[in-house]
Amino acid sequence: MLFVNGRLLVTPELAQQASALEEGTAYLKGNELLAIALGERATAKVLPALQKGEPLTDADLQTLLDAASRRVEVTDATLLRYPWQLIDHNAELISAEFALATAGKETEGKLEQGAVIYGGDASRVYLGKGAVVHPTVVLDVTHGPIYIGDGSIVYPPTRIEGPTYIGKGTWIVGGKIREGSNIGDVCRVGGEVEESILHGYSNKYHDGFLGHAYVGEWVNLGALTTNSDLKDTYGSVRVTVEGEGRVDAGMKVGCFIGDHVKTSIGTLIYTGKRIGIFSHLHGVATDDVPSFTIWAKSIGGQGDAVELLLDSALEIHRRVLARRKIEATPEEAELIRTLFELTREERSKAGVRQGRPQL
Repeated sequence: MLFVNGRLLVTPELAQQASALEEGTAYLKGNELLAIALGERATAKVLPALQKGEPLTDADLQTLLDAASRRVEVTDATLLRYPWQLIDHNAELISAEFALATAGKETEGKLEQGAVIYGGDASRVYLGKGAVVHPTVVLDVTHGPIYIGDGSIVYPPTRIEGPTYIGKGTWIVGGKIREGSNIGDVCRVGGEVEESILHGYSNKYHDGFLGHAYVGEWVNLGALTTNSDLKDTYGSVRVTVEGEGRVDAGMKVGCFIGDHVKTSIGTLIYTGKRIGIFSHLHGVATDDVPSFTIWAKSIGGQGDAVELLLDSALEIHRRVLARRKIEATPEEAELIRTLFELTREERSKAGVRQGRPQL
């Protein structure tokens, strides 16, 4: 069995080496375990620690290491620690993985007459089966390739700069998709997006800027929602990390938006802000927003931050999935209830009250 650290940045080069990993060998970078290949007997010894359903302790990791008969130092591996590092590496990985994703494939989609590939040849663009790029769309491959998945549609007026990945069944409905963007399946995206990651079923249909941001699933960003990814001082952005305080994240950092977040029209999100799952935003978010919170602190004279009712979260979840012809499951409902309880203390510390919002 091969065990891999979930924080390991798996490049194409590392992936190709996986088949050559030697049984009984632990691969480390300094004191951090990257991967370990164990035989049947050794695996049987460590499985009880891994099957507890709880986070691994230092003792559990030591059990893994003790099962290895050999240790190898890997100096060129990267272990991710913070979410903004995913964005930092995104553009280079899209470029690196394009050749693997398209190896032996011919473009199956349709580049309509009047659409333009700029800055390179057609080999740097891949259109999946049923994908369509409409007239006047510009695909700029000067700095990297562009991958557009099966059944996706790019409407005019749109400019897409590589390296960019667009998943299956997604609509790009106009605007600028800047370099280093990664857009998941069944999204609806317009306006300006730069070096951002959007997971599946999320919508940014209207004008507004999204930059250096990480966005979860089933998020809906209302018209003119915009985030900042650069401070006025051009200084480092500091992000609050639990247990570590304020962490220097670099100069270009956007926001981190959890699953099922909704923003109203004209919402503004400051640099480096964390937006918790199932939260609803109104106005300006100058602070981190707890999960399951209706956030409207900049609206009106008093401002407000109110807990989203659990029943409301469950009903909204059901409605949102139904719009994409997907049925919500009892297991998802149970997960949402669990998450609501796990984030209760987070809301309490932030002063989120219970009751009706006063908008």
